[in-house]
Amino acid sequence: MNLMICIATWSAVSLSAATFSASGILPGGRDSNTTVAEVDLVELNHFLDDHGREVFRQVVFFDWSRKNRQFEVRAWRLVKHPSQLPRQVDQSSTYLVRWQDKSITRQVRAKTMRETWSQEDPERVNRVILPENQRRPLWPTN
Repeated sequence: MNLMICIATWSAVSLSAATFSASGILPGGRDSNTTVAEVDLVELNHFLDDHGREVFRQVVFFDWSRKNRQFEVRAWRLVKHPSQLPRQVDQSSTYLVRWQDKSITRQVRAKTMRETWSQEDPERVNRVILPENQRRPLWPTN
């Protein structure tokens, strides 16, 4: 199996505050049913089959490890709807991923974003570096 990886720098057109207001995303604002986490990098990964067709899209959340000098996965999530794709917040260099989890709105903010197309799952590859049970969760478990 050939490994195909392409990395694109996200250079989306900045979205205006009006766009966020219309979609219910208000930069800096949140209600009591919203929980926010921050990571160093969010990756939008398009997983491709052997024919280059997209099988699924996922967002993978990374933090930089000073000790190991590399990005390490904290969590991942399948993209089930376009509204769950990373978006740039206003003119800032912050990216936002947002989804509904029962009655809670979850938001993850990242300083940087990358988009990849691959035949390897970056989250699974990262398990060799940092096993799932050693990852720092995005939110405390109750």
